[in-house]
Amino acid sequence: MIKQKNKDSKMTGLPPGTLIHVGEKKIENAKITVINYNKEECHEIEIKDIVDCFPFEKNSSVAWINIDGIHNSEIIENIGKNLNLHPLLLEDIMNTHQRPKMEDYGDYIFMVLKMLYHNTEQDKLEIEQVSLILGPNYVVSFQEKEGDVFNPVRERIRKGKGKVRKMGASYLAYTLIDAIIDHYFVLLEGTGDKIEEIEEELVTEPVTKTLQAIHDLKREMIYLRKSVWPLREAINGLQKTESTLIEESVGLYLRDVYDHTIQVIDTIESYRDMISGMLDIYLSSISNKMNEVMKVLTIIATIFIPLTFIAGIYGMNFVYIPELQLRWGYFAALFVMAVLGIIMLFYFRKKKWL
Repeated sequence: MIKQKNKDSKMTGLPPGTLIHVGEKKIENAKITVINYNKEECHEIEIKDIVDCFPFEKNSSVAWINIDGIHNSEIIENIGKNLNLHPLLLEDIMNTHQRPKMEDYGDYIFMVLKMLYHNTEQDKLEIEQVSLILGPNYVVSFQEKEGDVFNPVRERIRKGKGKVRKMGASYLAYTLIDAIIDHYFVLLEGTGDKIEEIEEELVTEPVTKTLQAIHDLKREMIYLRKSVWPLREAINGLQKTESTLIEESVGLYLRDVYDHTIQVIDTIESYRDMISGMLDIYLSSISNKMNEVMKVLTIIATIFIPLTFIAGIYGMNFVYIPELQLRWGYFAALFVMAVLGIIMLFYFRKKKWL
C-alpha cells in the first residue's frame, strides 16, 4: 500500500530556481561515484568532493557520475555551476514530486523518471525519482538513496560485456532508462500473482481483508499509471529529438524502449480493468452470500408459520375444544404439525427452493 503525500509547500512564494529539497530525506550523507570508461579500460571510484568529478567530464572517454542523495543543495549547486546547468533544471532535480519528462537544453538533455521498488517486508510499492543529465561524453544520474536497478549496467561496464563500452554517452543513458522500464515488468509480474490470489479468494471465501487487498492493488495501479504514462511522452520526445547528443545508432534502441513502455501501459490498463471487475465480483459474492442466508431464514420462518397457527389455536383457554377431551389429543396435534412440516419441506425441494 502507498500513502499519498501532498506536495510540500516550502516552495510557495520563492523565486524560480530556488534550491530547496522537496520530499523525504532517504539518506543521511550523499554518496558520489564515478565510472569512467572507454573501449579498452574502465575506472570506478568514489569521491568525497563533487569538484573532483569534473575532470572526468572533460576526458574523451565516457563518464557516468552518480549521486545518491539529492537533499544536499550545495552538491547540486556545484554541479550546476561546473556543467552550466539551468537553475530551473536544478530545482526540478531537488523536487521529488516531478512527473516523468524530457527537456532538451541544447548542450545537454534532462530527463526525470520514476524508479519503482516492491518492499517485501512491508508489502508496499515504493517510488524513487531518478534524474538524468546527458552531455556530450557524460551522464549524471541523481537518486534519492542508495540501491537501484542499475547493477546489471554496472557489471556490463566493468566486464566489458555488450556494446556499452563501445558506444557513447547516449547509449549509456539508454541503458539506464531501459533498466528502469524493464524493472516495471518485474513489478507487474508480482502484481499479476497478487491478482490471481485475490481472484481465488473471491471465488472461495471473500472476507473483509480481501476488499482491503483489492483497494491496495487499485492504489498501486494508480501510482504505476502516473509513473508510466508521462514516460511514454518523454521517450517519444527523446527518440524524435534532433539533438546531436543522441547518436543515430541509438535511435533504434530508443524505439525499442518506447515499445516496452507501451507494453507496460497496456498491462497496467488490463490490470486496472481486472481489479475493477474484482470489486464487482466481491460485492456480488457478498450479496449472494447474504441472499443464501436470507433464503434459509425465510424457509424456516415459512415452515413455522402454520405450526405456530396450530399451536396458537390450542393455546387458547376455551373449554369447548374437542381435542381436549381426547386421551391422545396432545400427541395428535404434534403429529399433525410434524406431518405438515415434512410436507412443506418436500414441496420446497420439489420447487428447487432448497
